[in-house]
Amino acid sequence: MFTGIVEELGEIVAKNEMSDAARFTVRGPLVTSDAGHGDSIAVNGVCLTVVEVLPDGGFTADVMQETLDRSSLGALNVGSRVNLERAAALGSRLGGHLVQGHVDGTGSIIGRSPSENWTVVRIGLPNSVARYVVEKGSITVDGVSLTVSGLGVEDGSHWFEISLIPTTLDLTTLGKAEVGSPVNLEVDVIAKYVERLQTIDAD
Repeated sequence: MFTGIVEELGEIVAKNEMSDAARFTVRGPLVTSDAGHGDSIAVNGVCLTVVEVLPDGGFTADVMQETLDRSSLGALNVGSRVNLERAAALGSRLGGHLVQGHVDGTGSIIGRSPSENWTVVRIGLPNSVARYVVEKGSITVDGVSLTVSGLGVEDGSHWFEISLIPTTLDLTTLGKAEVGSPVNLEVDVIAKYVERLQTIDAD
């Protein structure tokens, strides 16, 4: 379980592709300072298991094909910057919201509107998850816990907006994400549980 508060901007330093998986080597001195084999680290919002902690402040993690297909991790290359967060510890502050590290779908940045104090980013929303997103609700974008500031539909396609303050722009990959960039999306898990309970009750 994570909180969506990015601890460190890491970097992909190696990507070894296999027939049905890929092994990533990620540089992240902070998140590996107390990490060990088998620990969980979120990479752009995807929960990955540490295979090995490296002496130079990095770690390796294996990503199976399903995850590569369902997330934007497959598009990462050597040199790509990534948002990193260690799993939440009991007793720690919940600065964002409950994040599982299970990607529900990918969106694409379709607009950026910078102003003096913040930047509004518009992201295309897959129809499969649009019903779970509400204005002023929580959503995770590439591992960052954010508040939905706007919703809409254009030409039959759903979109939502997030308003990013300078701190978020500076400390996460969203600051430099360009129009057309894919992003991992995880909706609030509570909404999915509510829908499931209603479906069971209806049956």
